[in-house]
Amino acid sequence: MIPKGALVGLGSGIIAAVIFGIFLSSMANQVPVLVYVDGPSFSIITEKTNFKIGENIAIKIVNSGTVPLTFSDSSYGLRIIGLDGRILYSPQSAQVISTLEPKEEKMFVWDQTKSDGSKVIDGRYKIVSNMIQNNGKKLEKSITINIFK
Repeated sequence: MIPKGALVGLGSGIIAAVIFGIFLSSMANQVPVLVYVDGPSFSIITEKTNFKIGENIAIKIVNSGTVPLTFSDSSYGLRIIGLDGRILYSPQSAQVISTLEPKEEKMFVWDQTKSDGSKVIDGRYKIVSNMIQNNGKKLEKSITINIFK
């Protein structure tokens, strides 16, 4: 015979775990909100943060500031980086100056293929972009995504 107190505690724990799991799941799938600011700024946006292996990942680079931004190449400084810091993918790009006007966006699609042609494994990756401002300061943004089996 199991004491009533143990049954109540076990039942409460199971219910709390389910509620907490639903809460964490909803938090993990939230899409970042784009906020426009005064001055130079840009944002990197994906439609979600969790992807299945092999799923195409649409990446938007948006000028979320009030001034035009100048990038040193046609890929807008985009790179996919492993959490160990190694660059896994960078789109083929021409070394031409690219400008992104305020509220303008550029879309890239990554098919989870590394630059060497092999596929990535499940894990956590950073999507990074950077540019050099007119005053010589580097402006860099990044987001982290998860790839699951």
